[in-house]
Amino acid sequence: MHKVCCPCCFGRSCLVPNQGYLSEAGASIVDRRLQLNIVPKTFVVALVSETFNYTAIDRAKSKTKQSVSDRFPKVGRRFNRIGLPPKNGSFQTYVKGYQDAEEWLRKWEQDPLPDDMKKAFQLQFERLVILDYIIRNTDRGNDNWLIKCVRPDKEPEPSCALPIEDTVTWSPKQAEIKIAAIDNGLAFPFKHPDSWRAYPYHWAWLPQAKLPFSQETKDLVLPQLSDQTFVQDICDELHDLFRRDPGFDRHIFEKQMSVLRGQVLNLVQALKDDRSPVQLVQTPAVIVERKYGRAKGAWEATHFTQSFQQSAPFFSWC
Repeated sequence: MHKVCCPCCFGRSCLVPNQGYLSEAGASIVDRRLQLNIVPKTFVVALVSETFNYTAIDRAKSKTKQSVSDRFPKVGRRFNRIGLPPKNGSFQTYVKGYQDAEEWLRKWEQDPLPDDMKKAFQLQFERLVILDYIIRNTDRGNDNWLIKCVRPDKEPEPSCALPIEDTVTWSPKQAEIKIAAIDNGLAFPFKHPDSWRAYPYHWAWLPQAKLPFSQETKDLVLPQLSDQTFVQDICDELHDLFRRDPGFDRHIFEKQMSVLRGQVLNLVQALKDDRSPVQLVQTPAVIVERKYGRAKGAWEATHFTQSFQQSAPFFSWC
């Protein structure tokens, strides 16, 4: 109720509460399955730290057990655990040499990339689009994805030649441009945004979003996403991940996967029709639900049904 009445205070009404760490790891699964290689490897781990948010009771119990164990070691050995209880969270690989996308995009307005690096960035950008669209990321601005840009060095001019001992070992720096899609904790909604805000993808306003998807991107993901078994394998792996949530609800999870399947359906059609990312995000939201029926005396998934989401958010631009 609080999410519906006060969405500005209590988060997004289309997301399952307290699943941010699972969403981060889920994005890593989708990235790995599609071989996009833009999400730093992310896993769910259990860690303990004094800086974590613990209740006063947990801290008091931990302190008491430690005191008893120090004074009476034999008694302390009977405790199941001494110290604060571990907390589950996402653990993501740190990436070096990256900066906020917003900074690089601003620089390139004054100092454009050479054509070969523009092409390389376009391919990386399309992978970001595919990831965000499939997981329906509701929090993708230009300040929460990263770019690593290394421009090639120019050979020194004869007038400013290096000393002989340096010229022997001098070699140009190789051009490199890569994207790191971090901040995926507000994804995998159980319905498309339909309350106050639309939570659009802010990359849709970039010039790169107006270009049709490249053939390289189609060759990478289209054969796999066109295979219903492959998509279901992703859903099954996500199920194994999300069921680790203490409040896991199978019915809600199925709704999350219905949104994901609908996103995949739209994406496949956009790739086949040579559309651009901006045209993709303008496609009506589809939900693909898995229906169950009696088969050989047991309830099994028998077919899928498609439907369009009828309701729209109050504000479509934010």
